[in-house]
Amino acid sequence: MTADICVMVPTIRNHECMRSYFQNARDHGFDLDRLFVVLITEDFCDTDAMEQMLDEEGVDGTVYDGTDREAWFETHGASEYSHLIPEASHAQTSFGLLYMWANDYEYGVFIDDDTLPHEDADFFGTHMSNLAFEGEIETVSSDEQWVNVLYQNEDEHGLYPRGYPYAAMDETVSTEATQVDDVVASQGLWTNVPDLDAVRILMDGDLQGQAQTRTSGADFGDDFVAAEGQYLTVCSMNLAFRREVIPAFYQLPMDDNEWDVGRFDDIWSGVFLKRACDVLGKQIYNGDPLCEHNKAPRSTFSDLTNEVHGLELNEHVWEIVDEAGADADSYGEVFDAIATAMADGDFSDWENGAFLNYCGEFMLDWLECLDELDAAATEQVPATADD
Repeated sequence: MTADICVMVPTIRNHECMRSYFQNARDHGFDLDRLFVVLITEDFCDTDAMEQMLDEEGVDGTVYDGTDREAWFETHGASEYSHLIPEASHAQTSFGLLYMWANDYEYGVFIDDDTLPHEDADFFGTHMSNLAFEGEIETVSSDEQWVNVLYQNEDEHGLYPRGYPYAAMDETVSTEATQVDDVVASQGLWTNVPDLDAVRILMDGDLQGQAQTRTSGADFGDDFVAAEGQYLTVCSMNLAFRREVIPAFYQLPMDDNEWDVGRFDDIWSGVFLKRACDVLGKQIYNGDPLCEHNKAPRSTFSDLTNEVHGLELNEHVWEIVDEAGADADSYGEVFDAIATAMADGDFSDWENGAFLNYCGEFMLDWLECLDELDAAATEQVPATADD
């Protein structure tokens, strides 16, 4: 079978985690020939060991460190867009999106290297089933226009995930059954270490960046979608999606910027994607397959340093997004409207508001880069001779 799923893994510490995902596929009868794995790493990492792991597992894939990424842009005639991928940042997952776009994979999967699949669930198969889902499912909304993806046991654990606006807490949740027929993203949630921001981890009494409160399978009920006009946090540690969303799914240039804003790349990209889904009549599926999140101990204050410069912006980004692109007919058009609003807006009333202008410019460059890759691919296709 020809590979139709591009699996993208940002890793500098634990590429070996992928062996568990491959074994999970074997255990559940999922065809590994469907996968092409892109390990996204740094020049200081052992790329030979990563390539050897893929060879030993018999899984097709490739490894890209910083030097390799620069060469890839040059080969594709897109060197002027190499700045889109920040150095030493989780947002390097955007390189995986460009690779996937240039190679026409139908599906993408993001996996973080501090996760493991649950043995009793078919990880890849469940994601693919979610993307193909048509039928009745629970839809969730709140009076704050935000859905806490941990809402199902919130009364017990009180957790709100990283990126959930503080102003939207203490919401009143409503649920009802709805019919869905066009799922474009599948967000698997997580057990063990919850994905919280540093402020919430400190409030949970943990100085090692992990949180004292942990989640288990019992904290999650039926799968669900967020209602139209409602936003939710989208974490890229366990996420599958269709190729079509890539124009509206850029992982923003975090960490490597003059404002030192970090840790909101997947959060804000999820807000963009949800807006595009609402405009175009698509859905983001949430719930299974769960993964086990084994975040390594690190200073909570270090995470706080990376997050604090963007905390105020995170309270407002979704409001900008919610007013953009209503008449758009494609992911690219929705994203262009959001990017233009951010690039041209006056956000001087907010701390580090100029960072949003900076992001808007990068977002416009993202769309140009995709167009450049499309043009390069067209040029490489030999013309058919006239009869």
